[in-house]
Amino acid sequence: MQTIHDILKLGDPKLYEVCEAVEEAELPHVKKWVKQLHEAMEDIRKVYGFGRGIAAPQLGIMKRLFYLNLERPYVVINPVLKNLSEEKFELWDDCMSFPNLLVKVKRYQCLTLIYRDENWKEQEWDVSGAISELIQHEYDHLDGILCTMRAIDGKSFKWK
Repeated sequence: MQTIHDILKLGDPKLYEVCEAVEEAELPHVKKWVKQLHEAMEDIRKVYGFGRGIAAPQLGIMKRLFYLNLERPYVVINPVLKNLSEEKFELWDDCMSFPNLLVKVKRYQCLTLIYRDENWKEQEWDVSGAISELIQHEYDHLDGILCTMRAIDGKSFKWK
């Protein structure tokens, strides 16, 4: 079972690496990876009371995959962000890799997410607001970018 202790912490060099695409031949592995992501996220929820999404590299799985658990689970494979809005908004972002730290960032208000699901079917999802922010956060992990690197300024950090 995956737990908080399996989540890579701020400063781990793997968190700054760019992930490789998931190949269709790797689809049998995706189910196992998603189970690991789900377990780690559930543990974070129990201990810290937050968690709507987690990216594969946070468990050292260096693949372009993230998992969201909103009103239902979403398996997002090889995502692409399109139609980024001109409008942005500011928020205090949190991350499972540093659960007690908040970082003020700017994110796009709206976007279109194109991805493959767990059945390798292409999906398109238009999102805005909190879901848009969440997708941008998880997508950044796949490119080795943490919200600490997107801080608005040097005063954009605070403890929970």
